[in-house]
Amino acid sequence: MNKSHIVQDILTRGVTYSLEADILEKNLQEEVLTVKFGIDPTGPQIHLGRAIPFWKLRQLQDLGHHIILIIGDFTARIGDASDKDTERPMLSKEAIQHNLKGYFDQISLILDMSQLEIRYNSEWLDTLSFDILSEIADIFSVNEMLARDNFYLRHQAHTRISLREFLYPLIQGYDSVMVKSDLEIGGNDQYFNLMAGRKVQKHFGQSPQHILTFELLRGIDGRKMSTSWGNGIYITDTPNDMFTKVMKIQDDLLYDYFRLATDIDMPQIEQYMNSIQDGVNPRDIKLILAYSIVKRYYSDKEAEKAQTYFCELFTKQSIPQDIPQITIDQFPDTRLFAVIAQSFHISNSEAKRAIQDGGVRLNQHIVKDIFLDLQSEIDQVQELIIQKGKGHILKIVSCNKI
Repeated sequence: MNKSHIVQDILTRGVTYSLEADILEKNLQEEVLTVKFGIDPTGPQIHLGRAIPFWKLRQLQDLGHHIILIIGDFTARIGDASDKDTERPMLSKEAIQHNLKGYFDQISLILDMSQLEIRYNSEWLDTLSFDILSEIADIFSVNEMLARDNFYLRHQAHTRISLREFLYPLIQGYDSVMVKSDLEIGGNDQYFNLMAGRKVQKHFGQSPQHILTFELLRGIDGRKMSTSWGNGIYITDTPNDMFTKVMKIQDDLLYDYFRLATDIDMPQIEQYMNSIQDGVNPRDIKLILAYSIVKRYYSDKEAEKAQTYFCELFTKQSIPQDIPQITIDQFPDTRLFAVIAQSFHISNSEAKRAIQDGGVRLNQHIVKDIFLDLQSEIDQVQELIIQKGKGHILKIVSCNKI
């Protein structure tokens, strides 16, 4: 793909808003732009939806543009209300630092870290004077804030809106001033914040930044992909888990996932979607999608293994050969519900419900005794295949067998 085509892909694929697109297209081809992207570490994992702008940044990196990743260790304490219909709580410094652990390892799966400038906005915001804050605040009116969709709805419903939430777009806009950004990118829910950056830059005598906003990816259940809703597909999921989760998405999300979560050419995507109209089973196309996504974050080999795993587990109803294995001594509590909870990262109550509802099998037999001691069981049989539903499977073995 030549430079012109890459620029076109950046400006069109999944893009919901592009200000002065013709000028931006010219600048992307002829100049080196400073591109700003900010993330608030409000959760420890990056899902496919949050990965969309990172892949745009990778394309911009490949074109030679200067990427500045701003870690919002200050703004995360304020809380971005962009996609919220209730007040977002303030985060502590400790929670932010916890969420940052492993962030750069995840980002490195997409971006060239050697060509990335990383800044923390606490560098300039921790020492921001009240005079400067007042000057920034004077750029905006309360009326402008209340005109924002989610604030408007909350105001009409007499739902509390803290003044702290009004500060967020102002402060994010000041970040643009401090790094002198030419272009800022973000999700569709960031439109107000990105436009605020233009106003703040103009006030401080800088040329207003271009902005690009992108579609938001819906999760497995059709709602916006969100860590708090548990409907996300994470870029650090194992290949097997990633493949299985993609296969669970609703059929009407196939087109969005191909466009937003893969690098497959658009003409090829159109062919896949047309084939469904011609009678091809959507499941067959979904297999292509799942393979493509796993390959993007891992490799062809891992994608092939994940597809084999899925087909053996779900199509042939057999136990896959390549399943995770753990020794029984890794569990401080060997009662069935506790092992289920620890193994599949769910609460004890959720594990108990799954067992009581007949959703758990041991060596392919349904078991409903939530307090069954697996240590006693494994002393007799040496290994147990434990399954929760159709998407979770694990082999637990005796310590003597390793």
